[in-house]
Amino acid sequence: MQIKNAKKGKTTKEIKQIAKQENITTKELKRKIAKGQVVIPKNIKREIKKPTGIGKGLTTKVNANIGTSPDYQNIENEIKKAETAINAGADTIMDLSLGKNMQKTLKQLIKKTETPIGTVPLYRAFHKKPIPEITSNHILQTIENHAEMGVDFITIHSGITQEVLQKLNKTNRTMDIVSRGGSLISAWITHHQQENPLHKEFDKILEIASQYDMTLSLGDGMRPGCINDATDKPQLTELQTLSKQVEKCQENNVQVMVEGPGHIPMNEIKFNIEIQKKLCNQAPFYVLGPLVTDIAPGYDHITGAIGGAIAAWHGADHLCYVTPAEHLCLPNKQDVKEGVIASKIAGHAADIANGIKKQKDKEMADARKNLNWEKQIEQAIDPQKPTQLRKQRPTEDPETCSMCSDKCAIKTTEKYLKKTK
Repeated sequence: MQIKNAKKGKTTKEIKQIAKQENITTKELKRKIAKGQVVIPKNIKREIKKPTGIGKGLTTKVNANIGTSPDYQNIENEIKKAETAINAGADTIMDLSLGKNMQKTLKQLIKKTETPIGTVPLYRAFHKKPIPEITSNHILQTIENHAEMGVDFITIHSGITQEVLQKLNKTNRTMDIVSRGGSLISAWITHHQQENPLHKEFDKILEIASQYDMTLSLGDGMRPGCINDATDKPQLTELQTLSKQVEKCQENNVQVMVEGPGHIPMNEIKFNIEIQKKLCNQAPFYVLGPLVTDIAPGYDHITGAIGGAIAAWHGADHLCYVTPAEHLCLPNKQDVKEGVIASKIAGHAADIANGIKKQKDKEMADARKNLNWEKQIEQAIDPQKPTQLRKQRPTEDPETCSMCSDKCAIKTTEKYLKKTK
């Protein structure tokens, strides 16, 4: 149990490994875990080769969503996409599968993936039965099933309440609810005319999470699905509810992070991060994007990276990638790779701004200064692409690029300015 051990001053294998990766002391890392500022998603039922720490003062982490859909049930493809994401630098993987092969897909991912795995148990619960037949016990059983399988963190939409839905009905939101899990639990509340079981039975969920040391990721079911809906009453009311649940988690030694919006204009990102951190006792913040414009289908990995860089700069800890296929279709392997790399660039840029990670950039600058192409490619966030580009567009002078050739600024400077000095 990461929190309990941290509070007792004990150093787990994961704490030792992550402290080394992050270049901080185990004492400092344990202090942050004990306070709930950092989480290490790791189910006690599972061994992870690449554990990760998410939270305050650590490098920005990236999550990649994969999973089958009812129209595409190829499990092997999803395994390959998970491998592609990890090779591109993803720190966590979420299985958002739908359809008849959900359980089988998850089993294979847990078996073959060496990073933390997350799920949304609600998808499985609502796949088995129609909404009128689903009970609170059925939802809780599904959560426990995922915990028993070894899932490291789960998203639960426990902040959507009858009060939140009443506020939603009184707003002029353009897109109402765009969260899949949020829409499902809202439909359940509306049909049964009862309080959200994820909210009502939160204490039981805490017991399950505590037993398996499974991290809870409190989902933003009211996240804005377009710029016009950003930072409105339903979103902020849900966040207030989540803040109380964060407090309960931390009191009960359950690791917890909070999920965030969504589509937000750039000028509102800082406020969204700061209000979450203030209300939620500095719990790690896990954001989708954020996407800073609605008009870029096919390029939403870029809109997400722009928002992600700003969000991480102001304190977001975990970026959920957005692929070029967002809003359009199920992503393929190339989409997954581009989505992860875009988010990794965003996170790294924020880490530089926050003074966490600069050495790699210095090594790249030295390699460029020395016209050391091998070293430049080695330092690249995606070595494959610069290698391909160099091969596709060769130059007569192998030391320079084909753009400048013999007018290379570095060579000219070296030849003349150094002589003057």
